[in-house]
Amino acid sequence: MLPVFLREGADEPVPLQSMPGVVQHSRESLRQAAREAVEVGLGGIMLFGVPRHRDATGSGADDPDGILNVGLRDLRDEVGDDLVVMADLCLDEFTDHGHCGVLDDRGRVDNDATLDRYASMALAQADAGAHVLGLSGMMDGQTGHVRRALDAVRRDDVVLLAYAVKYASAFFGPFREAVESTLEGDRTTYQQDPGNLVEALREVRLDVEEGADMVMVKPGLPYLDVLSQVARSVQVPVAAYQVSGEYAMVEAAAAAGMIDRDRAILETLTSLRRAGAQVVLAYWATEVARSL
Repeated sequence: MLPVFLREGADEPVPLQSMPGVVQHSRESLRQAAREAVEVGLGGIMLFGVPRHRDATGSGADDPDGILNVGLRDLRDEVGDDLVVMADLCLDEFTDHGHCGVLDDRGRVDNDATLDRYASMALAQADAGAHVLGLSGMMDGQTGHVRRALDAVRRDDVVLLAYAVKYASAFFGPFREAVESTLEGDRTTYQQDPGNLVEALREVRLDVEEGADMVMVKPGLPYLDVLSQVARSVQVPVAAYQVSGEYAMVEAAAAAGMIDRDRAILETLTSLRRAGAQVVLAYWATEVARSL
């Protein structure tokens, strides 16, 4: 599956310095990327929005005219059901402080208040045509809260991909350029400790109990052992996200002549599948599918 970024107001694709070959799309180039994804037989496309304006509550996230929801409608208009259209469900791209939730009066992420924002986002993304919602914010109870909100309006056709295991990782760095992150501080209070496997398995179990249709492990390569254990512990499909830092490392080493780029790409993707991922999100997805 191919992760893509849609930049509000862009007339043409905007290259990313930290991720050579990856761009912030315009609406037209996003449509083209989706057509190519169908042509090469990808399993889906995951959309992230890059808005012009942000505020404390991330109001653009559930605005029907917000860039993410506009992009979802564009994708469904372009590919219909020929490609699985997935939406990132998180506030970090839409808040002026860059956190994945709303803040309380002491500047801390308010878990329960954030859940209500996620439910509103879920309804907006479902209305915009998303087949799958990627719950990436890592708030406690997010899967159950969103599932109940969707069920209340009879949208049990919308699939929930829970980012059940998302570590507070150094490998997310280039992604923050891609979404023009405004993050202040860090996300260690709601993302997971890289040394803690027990918590990861507990969070997976909770998300499945709350109604997750699929679960995610993110990042991929530094956590192949976690991915393997998760795949053995659940009866739902398991996804892995080969994140921006993993992509950037291979591209940088290849550009310096240190490794064989094409072989390294295939080895890294194969390792994720071998460890148990049935779904892989990768920035090389279209290129690799075409070459295969």
